[in-house]
Amino acid sequence: MGTSTIAGVVRVTCSAIWLTLKSSVLPPPTRQQWLDIAQGFLESAQFPNCIGALDGKHIRVKKPPNSGSQYYNYKQFFSVVLLALADTNYRFIIVDISYGSTADARIFRAFRMGRWLQSNQLDVPQPASLPGSTGPPAPYVVVGDEGFALSSHLMRPFPRRGLDGKRRNFNYSLSK
Repeated sequence: MGTSTIAGVVRVTCSAIWLTLKSSVLPPPTRQQWLDIAQGFLESAQFPNCIGALDGKHIRVKKPPNSGSQYYNYKQFFSVVLLALADTNYRFIIVDISYGSTADARIFRAFRMGRWLQSNQLDVPQPASLPGSTGPPAPYVVVGDEGFALSSHLMRPFPRRGLDGKRRNFNYSLSK
C-alpha cells in the first residue's frame, strides 16, 4: 500500500474512534462537575469561581502536502495547536485542535469551546458571591494567559508594564 493510502486509512480510523468514544471519554461537564472544579481551584490556588485553566500547545508535525502556510506557526515550524481547558488535577475538560498558523485566542473564539462558553451552552453555574464577600455575585471564569481577550467568562492577567502591588498579586494568583 502507498503512503497516502495508509495516511487516509489512519485519518478515517482516528475520526471513527473519536466520534465513537468522545461522549464517554471527554463528555461535557455537568453543573455539579463545574462546581467541583471551582472548589478545587479555590482550595489549591485560592482562586474563587474558576472553572478551568486554558492554554494552547503547538505540536510539531511534518508539513502536509499542498497545505501552503496553513500549518506554519509564529515559532517558525509546522504544527497543529492543541487548545485545552484543564482542571486543577491537570485533566482535560474540553479540547480543540486547529492548524498551527491559528493563534490560541482565535481558536478559542472560533471553535466550539469558546462558542459554547460565550453562548452559555456548557451548563456553567450562575454567578455566585465570592467567599467572604458581601458584594454582587461574580461569574464563574476560565483563566488564560495574555494571548486571550478578557470577557465575562475568561479572566486574563493585567498587562505586565506599570503594575501596582494589587495587580501584581492578582497576576500571581491567576498564574498559579
